[in-house]
Amino acid sequence: MQIMAIVDYPSTKFEKLKVTVFGTGSEASIEIAREIAELIQLRQKKGGKAVLGLATGATPIGVYKELVRLHREEGLSFENVITFNLDEYYPIGPESVQSYDFYMRHHLFNHIDIPKENIHIPQGDIPEGLVHDHCMEYERKIDDAGGIDIQILGIGRTGHIGFNEPGSPHNSETRLVKLDPVTISDAKREFIKEEFVPRRAMTMGIRSIFKARDIYLLAWGERKAEVVRKAVEGEITDEIPASFLQNHPNVHIVLDKWASEELSRFKTPWLTGLCEWDNKLTKRAVIWLSQKLKKPVLKLTDEDYKGNELGELIPYPEASQELNVRIFNELQHTITGWPGGKPGTDDTHRPERALPAQKRVIIFSPHPDDDVISMGGTLLKLVEQGHEVHLAYQTSGNNAVFDDDALRFAQFASDIAEALSPDDIELSKLYKSIDEVLVAKKQGEHDPQIIKLIKGLIRKGEASAAGRYCGVAEKNIHFLNLPFYNIPELDERAISDKDIDVILSLIREIKPHQIFAAGDLKDPHGTHKLCLDTIFSALNKAKSDEWTKDCYLWLYRGAWHEWKAEEIEMAVPLSPIDVMKKRRAIFKHQSQKDTPVFPGEDKREFWQRAEDRNQQTARIYDLLGLTEYEGMEAFVRYHF
Repeated sequence: MQIMAIVDYPSTKFEKLKVTVFGTGSEASIEIAREIAELIQLRQKKGGKAVLGLATGATPIGVYKELVRLHREEGLSFENVITFNLDEYYPIGPESVQSYDFYMRHHLFNHIDIPKENIHIPQGDIPEGLVHDHCMEYERKIDDAGGIDIQILGIGRTGHIGFNEPGSPHNSETRLVKLDPVTISDAKREFIKEEFVPRRAMTMGIRSIFKARDIYLLAWGERKAEVVRKAVEGEITDEIPASFLQNHPNVHIVLDKWASEELSRFKTPWLTGLCEWDNKLTKRAVIWLSQKLKKPVLKLTDEDYKGNELGELIPYPEASQELNVRIFNELQHTITGWPGGKPGTDDTHRPERALPAQKRVIIFSPHPDDDVISMGGTLLKLVEQGHEVHLAYQTSGNNAVFDDDALRFAQFASDIAEALSPDDIELSKLYKSIDEVLVAKKQGEHDPQIIKLIKGLIRKGEASAAGRYCGVAEKNIHFLNLPFYNIPELDERAISDKDIDVILSLIREIKPHQIFAAGDLKDPHGTHKLCLDTIFSALNKAKSDEWTKDCYLWLYRGAWHEWKAEEIEMAVPLSPIDVMKKRRAIFKHQSQKDTPVFPGEDKREFWQRAEDRNQQTARIYDLLGLTEYEGMEAFVRYHF
């Protein structure tokens, strides 16, 4: 495979497995699909079979998409292919949309010419008393096929491969296993509610996987970066089952640039060999040293640098002082209480321009609460400081509302209709009809259109209330309802010209001086990334417009992560009063309070996570030697 180099840091001395890094998961998926196609065609020429071990989840979808394209457009035949899937939930039937059997048919098997008898997937609905024999038979079939030629793997946040969770022995074979709570939580998006996720699964074991002649482990996105580092650079341990791959002779770790960023050659390249120093890398190294030694930047000495592999940054005695002051000033210049620019001041070292004094601002929010959760304090300051603030909600967020809330609001609407207009029979029966729909709804089944509508209206009302609380004019609150959000999650969501045109129309109407957007560049699968792509695409179409020459695009992070200290270009400090105001704005989103539908790995409420993240950012600046604040919201400027 050809490496799509991100930065030319040649040393991989801490890596115990071969790692290939691509710019994106899409690029990597195309290369892997071509490797598979070459194997299939080679075996066809020799009259033999190609045996593939297949994985599921979001990660390999791009590989299957490319294989389908190769079949349809380039004539790649799968008649000589035998497949074995890694795992399946238990108990679950093959027709359930959450089953891996359904997944494989939906994404691959229904679109190629593979013989049905050549497809092998653990049977998730057999009686429990037959599971052991079924698993042993699965192993025998793999052996009878001559073993697996290419095995595709993903990696879970627990370090699992297949469903081999922490504690799995290295000599394990196909078997029934109990799922880790983290794995269950991650599967919640497919099953709608955590209680619907099966607690067990059948999986090929570590020994089963090791029967493959070549193994490709794929990982995309920042969320996989830390577990990838542990698997690639850490010790072999059953606590990270993927680390067992260090004992296999032909393993290829294939990453996008975000999944690779915790590897030493990218995160701390000065520890692996020579570096090509630029200002960005120098700043990162100084911050790293300050945090490692728990010393403010201005207290770092020549000895501190030389004793931690950073002597290259100190070319002459006492050069540390000059470097410390430069990095300290850069950090200090990111701090501003005027996110829209401070009128009447020298803005040479400020992150935002002083003029125009009153700016037109669009704050894009992927879901109806990302704005106040991620940058509510900044939003409030922009309004208070006289800027024309627009809120643009890109999706309805209906997927994140509980059925009980939909039923409650339907009852409210019915009661209002009956009280005010008894003759309006249809509306007064709304509650009963919705109740019947929800009773008939099967476990894990996606909502019918009427339920989506009600849930979307719930979130719309909450977002409007939060916007009013923040002082945003009602006419400046925009609900865009981008079409891509209506694509079922089982299909690979993608933006279209319709999505882009919605954004383009809004920005051309407002002609903003500032745009704020959720900058989850490192999440290849989520709604935030697709929403950001629509903004990038719209700005690219509008780049010849005169107003774009005076428009700054600021990226904030979502509810799950914050920018790293060396990345931050604008840090907006929050006082205790600012924090309380932000909390009240978040509280307007009542359907997301207590226990939201999609809490992620952090079970706290969104307001708690937001405040903790803001306090942690302020604490980082404090420990680096800057002014101590109650909290901080951080932004990175994107040059489009």
